[in-house]
Amino acid sequence: MTAPAPGSTSPRPPFEQAVVAGVGLIGGSVALGLRQRLLARRVIGYDASVEVLREAEALGVVDEVRAAPGEWLREADLVVLAAPMRALAPLARELAPFLSPAALVTDVGSVKAGIAAELEALGVRNFVPGHPMAGSERGGVTHARAALLENAVWVLTPTDHTPLTALSRMRTLVEALGAAPVVMPPDAHDQLVATVSHLPYLASLALTHLVARDERLSLLAAGGFRDLTRVASGDPRMSRDMVVENRAALREALARFRRHLERLEADLDQPDELLAAAQEGKRTRDSLPVVRRSLLPPKHDLVVAVPDKPNQIGAVTQALGAAGVNIKDIEVLAIREEGGAIRLGLESPEDVRRAGEILSAAGLEVRGRG
Repeated sequence: MTAPAPGSTSPRPPFEQAVVAGVGLIGGSVALGLRQRLLARRVIGYDASVEVLREAEALGVVDEVRAAPGEWLREADLVVLAAPMRALAPLARELAPFLSPAALVTDVGSVKAGIAAELEALGVRNFVPGHPMAGSERGGVTHARAALLENAVWVLTPTDHTPLTALSRMRTLVEALGAAPVVMPPDAHDQLVATVSHLPYLASLALTHLVARDERLSLLAAGGFRDLTRVASGDPRMSRDMVVENRAALREALARFRRHLERLEADLDQPDELLAAAQEGKRTRDSLPVVRRSLLPPKHDLVVAVPDKPNQIGAVTQALGAAGVNIKDIEVLAIREEGGAIRLGLESPEDVRRAGEILSAAGLEVRGRG
């Protein structure tokens, strides 16, 4: 972060001190999003692994690291539980005694009913269970990036005891991170992800096992097979914990899946029925909202904190225009009484560097991503 010039006033971010507990792929991406989008004054990484903490700090994912819970947690006004599924409940029990009653608390686990009940039993009042539908076969903080969350569906699953103010704050945070919030009950979420996430994982395992048992098949396993079995490349232990935690809903999804396979098997003797099934499959697949991240042009962004004064956006664009820096995109990320933040989309890393220097010299706080 570039320090503001003496005498300048930066707008207050929505959170003063955020704690990301579990600094892996998703936790690290959340931490980077909080920092790059000026959503927290300070981001602290908490993890059981000292090695992970050192890496996160060295990469600039967090501002500070902690390896043990304590009174320092009472200063946090945002806490994100980002441990693997099996470790989420123990992590919550470890941190809960030190949390401020006013802190907004959320998690990123892929199964919601269990952790929602756990936090309710612990008396954590402002807990909003969450699940960002984002990820990668490559895990760990080294692969974390704020862009992982952009345009992702982020499911929020409040319970009957979730305060509406906490849910509203969480929705605002998700949107500020560039994701799209969707609200539903915990049980409904678990039933849906059993079909669209956990069932495909088991199906990909079954298909890869067929190949593993006949080496001739591996010679013919082309792009379609690799695409269909991609999720089998995820972390085996984390994936195991994910599906086991949701086994009740997953068994129901497996039963439905078997019935569909049996129907398709019967249609092998009914070409017209099989064609109708294929046409329905094509319509459904073609209608899915797919974000092809790998084909998107690279982003060269600069986030600027602006005070609550008239014509601040105009002042920024005029200063850069006069210096020949072309702004390709502009987005207002946050507006508060103390000020706000805007994102500038620029043409190149060099433009990010030049714009940062120009605006820093004008006393503005900036963060860039080239």
